[in-house]
Amino acid sequence: MSNKNTRVVVALSGGVDSSVAACLLVKQGYDVVGIFMKNWHDDTVTISNECPWVEDSYDAMIVAEKLSIPFQTIDLSKEYQERIIDYMFNEYKIGNTPNPDVLCNREIKFDVFLEIAKNLGADYVATGHYCRVVSENNQFKLLSGKDLNKDQSYFLCQLSQKQLSKVMFPVGELDKKEVRLIAKEQDLVTAEKKDSQGLCFVGKVKLPEFLQQKLKIKKGIVVKISNNNSQYIDTPDYNNHSLENLRKLAKPFDYSLKDGDVLGEHDGAHFFTVGQRKGLAIGGSKEPLFVIKTDVINNVVYVGEGKDHPGLYRKVLFIKNKDFHKVRTDFDYKNVNNKFESRIRYRQPLQESKLVFGESGVFMIFDNLQSAISKGQFAVWYKNEELIGSGVID
Repeated sequence: MSNKNTRVVVALSGGVDSSVAACLLVKQGYDVVGIFMKNWHDDTVTISNECPWVEDSYDAMIVAEKLSIPFQTIDLSKEYQERIIDYMFNEYKIGNTPNPDVLCNREIKFDVFLEIAKNLGADYVATGHYCRVVSENNQFKLLSGKDLNKDQSYFLCQLSQKQLSKVMFPVGELDKKEVRLIAKEQDLVTAEKKDSQGLCFVGKVKLPEFLQQKLKIKKGIVVKISNNNSQYIDTPDYNNHSLENLRKLAKPFDYSLKDGDVLGEHDGAHFFTVGQRKGLAIGGSKEPLFVIKTDVINNVVYVGEGKDHPGLYRKVLFIKNKDFHKVRTDFDYKNVNNKFESRIRYRQPLQESKLVFGESGVFMIFDNLQSAISKGQFAVWYKNEELIGSGVID
């Protein structure tokens, strides 16, 4: 089948990456359709008079006109509310740190949007993500983008083989400078447009402000834990990989009020996450204060002084079986070298790790101490440049 008989529906976001993705597909002779997803229009969380989705949709339309491809806007705000927003707020309420961008890709862009595209006769959907997909032995491999500074494979860590079989990432082989250059050469209106910094569904609204308009302020105390707290006296045995010891190592330090001193107040433990430095608004310390534990039941935030505070660091995390996701369904974890490169947040440099399987879940053991392992976030693991799997940190 020639490219002209292959229809690709591109998620045009109004940014330069998706614009160039569409441009490249047109040049390769595909039958290209552009769609802008309107994902949010709740005026109760508008922080400024700016209306980013209107501007973005207009830019997407101008790009589509330039490329002479059909274009339409679809409203997916209902699906976002049900699948992303409600889940996200429920997670914050119980003290977890969800990643809405990962969920956005799994639940919206490559599920709801993919089904809409199929109804439009699409063979594939395409986005401007910096990653790659290759087919090998009836399996689809998710590879990191060639531009490692922009690699976005982490955000696609929950995709299935079925989803990967229907996606294209045209800019995955390029670096950002090349993408900008192509946009400029093709005179695309988005060529000089800055990358969006807000949430994937809210645009320019920042997460703290968004949460404060949806979750109630609830005053509580901030407790400082000293660096020589008694919980650090027993040196953890990281060489003992028995399941009993791993369960112990995977648990965060169990601080209580008796372990520290009250420093001040906060507006709600659900607004904070482990490793957070900004937002405490408490001075008087020689070094910055970092959140090392949140207790949403008793509404207490525990902090430590300095980025080297022992309470920030662990080597082991746990993923429940139900939250363990195989991107490569054929990967044999038992009969391969149990060495992976992993990360627990976007842009974190890859870390050497191994996986140990127990009855109720999987332990990820790092070679080096990791800062701010946060419950609810996604851990991912790679072999070379291929993302093999992911899981929600317990």
